[in-house]
Formats: sequence, structure tokens, C-alpha cells
Amino acid sequence: MIHTEDINGISVLTLSRGKANALDLEFCTEIVKAVEDILASESGGLILTGNENIFSAGVDLPRILNEDASYTSSFLFQLRKLFETLFTFPKPFVAAINGHAIAGGCVMACCADFRVMAHGKGRVGAPELRVGVPFPTVALEIMRFSLSGRRLDQVMFGGLTVEPMEALSLGLVNSLVPADQLMSEAMLRIESLASLPRAVFALTKQQLRAPIVDRFLRSPFDKDVDNLWQSPETRKSIEKFVSEKIKKSAS
Repeated sequence: MIHTEDINGISVLTLSRGKANALDLEFCTEIVKAVEDILASESGGLILTGNENIFSAGVDLPRILNEDASYTSSFLFQLRKLFETLFTFPKPFVAAINGHAIAGGCVMACCADFRVMAHGKGRVGAPELRVGVPFPTVALEIMRFSLSGRRLDQVMFGGLTVEPMEALSLGLVNSLVPADQLMSEAMLRIESLASLPRAVFALTKQQLRAPIVDRFLRSPFDKDVDNLWQSPETRKSIEKFVSEKIKKSAS
């Protein structure tokens, strides 16, 4: 499900779970382990990307529907851990967005210090409210960190998923390049960050992100999030969304 490669002292972690890199319990656990291993290594930084034309389509919703409440609870715990691990990663971190980065995939990308996206048909955004599911607090706070003011409301309340040019204008990504230049651009960006004094970079990053981390660690809302994810109303919303998506792909 994951391939890790060292390129000139930088760890390139490629997500490779099925066609959509959909996030389930085991996949989240594996990504966390890979990132923790990179942190413990001599690697100068992390580039996160996806296979083929998808970065990640977000949560594996059919799996949620096919499992019981205990799975959903365990999954949400591990999803939070994934986002926290990526957001607090102290080394340079660049997201090389090779295609769709939707919902949880968008949140993962927004954990990065820099987001470079390939021109193409890939979409980026946070359609959670259109799906009918609540944001774990850590995910919402990461989106708040990445977007500002009216743009945040526009993306979150609108449940937007947008094409690359609009993603750039909204601030969901930092730069756009032709697909065949994606990894070279990501490498240039991370090598620039990795050239900075390592301890100073790590402390500065920690200082910049500390208010966000403090908010999601002290949040009183995650119990409500878990309850809503497991409610009959939410499951009906997920079922409707998945059904409509299947019909659309079949037409």
C-alpha cells in the first residue's frame, strides 16, 4: 500500500492502495508507521505523493458502511493520528499532488509545508458537508491553518472540490506544474527547505503550528464527531453519496 524511496537523502513516500488511495484503518496505520520511520531516520525530509492519477480520494466510505461502530471508532482514532503525525512532522514536508486530493486526501496535502500540484483534471477540496459527515477537529484546524477568512468558509461550507487553477487561487495549493515536472519541482522545493539549519527549521515550524496543535488537542468536539459519524442519519447520507457516485461513474 506504500512505497518509500530515498532520493538524494529525501524520502519519497508514494501512496498505492487500489485506484483511489482511499483511507481505511489499516492504510492510515501504515502511513503513520512509514512517516514515523522517516522521522527516526537520517532523511532530510518527506515528499508525499500518490500513484497514477490520484493523490487520495479520502475516506473509504464503502468500508465504513460495511463495518460496525467499533471499526468506525478505531478508524477515526487512527485518522486523527495520521493527520496529527503529518501536521507535526518537524522535517521539511512537500505534498506532490499528482491528481485528485479529496476530503481526507486534501487534509493530508494541507499538512505539508508546500503543496505543488500537476496540471490536469485532478480536483482538490473538502466535500465533507456535501457527503454529510463532520470534520474531526484536527482536520478542521489543519484546513483553518491552510486557508484564510472567506476562502475557508467558501471551501468548507460550500463542500468545494475544484480544478488546479482554482485550487491555486483559493490557496489549496501553492504552485502548479506540468505533470512530467511534478516530482522535480517537489524535489527543488524540499531541497530548498532542507538546506536550512535543521534544528532552527524544526523549532520555527513548531512555533508556527503550536496554536493549531493546542486547539485540536484541547478540543471538546471529537466525541460529538464520533457520535455523528455513527448516527443513522450520517450513515444514510453516506449511503446516498456513495450510491450517487456509483451511478455517475456507471453512466
